[in-house]
Amino acid sequence: MATEDEGRPRGARLVLLILLVAQVMATMDNSIVAVATKTIKDDLQTSGAVLQLILSGYTLMFAVLVVTGARLGGDVGHRRLFMIGLTGFTASSLLCGIAPTAGTLVAARLLQGAFGAMMVPQVLSVIQIVFTGSARARAIGLYSMVLALGVAAGQIAGGVIVSADVLGSGWRAAFLVNVPIGLALLAAAPRYLPGHTPSSRFRPDIVGILLLAVSMGAVVAPLVFGREQGWPAWALASIAAGTAGLVLFVRYELRLGARGGQPVLEIDALRPRGVKSGLLACCILNFAFAGVLFPLTLHVQNGLGYTPLQAGLMFIPYPVGFAAVSLTWTRLPKRFHRPLPVAGLLVFALALAALAVVVAGGWPIAVVSALLLLAGAGMAAGFSTLVEQTAATVGPRYAAALSALVSTGTLLASVVSVVVVGGVYLATAENDPSRSALGLSRSLWVDAGLLMLGFLLAYRTWRLSTRVSAETAPSGDAAEQVEAVAAPGNAPPGEVDVEPATGPVEESSAPTGARSAPR
Repeated sequence: MATEDEGRPRGARLVLLILLVAQVMATMDNSIVAVATKTIKDDLQTSGAVLQLILSGYTLMFAVLVVTGARLGGDVGHRRLFMIGLTGFTASSLLCGIAPTAGTLVAARLLQGAFGAMMVPQVLSVIQIVFTGSARARAIGLYSMVLALGVAAGQIAGGVIVSADVLGSGWRAAFLVNVPIGLALLAAAPRYLPGHTPSSRFRPDIVGILLLAVSMGAVVAPLVFGREQGWPAWALASIAAGTAGLVLFVRYELRLGARGGQPVLEIDALRPRGVKSGLLACCILNFAFAGVLFPLTLHVQNGLGYTPLQAGLMFIPYPVGFAAVSLTWTRLPKRFHRPLPVAGLLVFALALAALAVVVAGGWPIAVVSALLLLAGAGMAAGFSTLVEQTAATVGPRYAAALSALVSTGTLLASVVSVVVVGGVYLATAENDPSRSALGLSRSLWVDAGLLMLGFLLAYRTWRLSTRVSAETAPSGDAAEQVEAVAAPGNAPPGEVDVEPATGPVEESSAPTGARSAPR
């Protein structure tokens, strides 16, 4: 990557703003639409099955194509794929907003998911390339906040948008709001996002792409639609076949990489110590988050009689706690950074356990709000720091692979959580609203228990990363040289200093200062 003064980037703040706004738009979209489902059903006279396609078709297409989108970004250019994805996402949002029939809306939602899968993986990849050091930690903290809180913020925004009924647009405003935002990003992105020059001839992994797409579809489709169908035999068979297909995919990708090919997912990104446990802990955090949001939303609407807007506003303490930690943890002394995820997962688990006890006996709003605030802070301390530590471990070389793994893992965790934890709630309270509090309490206990497993994984990640750091730490003159290079204005060619200025950033396919992942 060409830089100014051998390490001072130009326009990095604007790069981050463009990326995060795009991530917000994609992350919030599904939860905004979820709030609008009742009005969509009434207006278009849709069946329950079609409504499920409108809501979940986006998730299905995104899950099937996100890994391919991440790989294509690394091969043909992150800016190019980001622009294609953003253009398609904006256009399909417009199509959703003016859809005259339910069938048109379903098709537009599928297109939204496909183009979102091209756009979203480029966000973390470009952050990995443009930022280093403490600037990267801050950027990833903001990225993690957007990724984790988009769903909750979408529920609040969805309630406001649908209730406002601007110019009589009703549910259509939930989609049309993306259009002006997308157009503004399309105007700014070509100027500020880094370009890309492939270092070798692009050879698409067609077999890997098809095997992954079919396998992911076979797993995700029954998870999304199975409960509404009463978990028929085909759903369970599809999950089993898809899981077997994913195992075959991993084996094929490993063999292809060993032969010098270009696998769609570089499995080697998982080899550095602490990466696998760190990513699993991230997935558990997202599982728990979805496992709080889904049954809690059902409880306050079905059990307590809240409106969608009131339900969204009730959840505000959670994103406030998350944002407070995400925006400040990088200011802590560095010796606290590595153990912070361990503390975060423990706090998150204890907050949910306390909430499970409290809601079983009533709804003291002040106590519930305080525990939601604490839960959000705990999740931020775990998720933001784990993503940053994992990104630092794998380095820019595997930026595309890490982006694919984070996007896919967190998405699957959320989908599985809605099925499992949501199933616990619905099994208790679906036919008896008076048992809603009990159903929510049981769901929260499931989340808290799984978070304790995440706590152990985060502890393992901490110990492994500490060991790697001790083994690779320079000493004596070498340490002084490293400190000199790390000083502001002395970043190696291809790496970005902490303080960005203004103007466009340029990118090459292999930054000279990129560090390969430790083996």
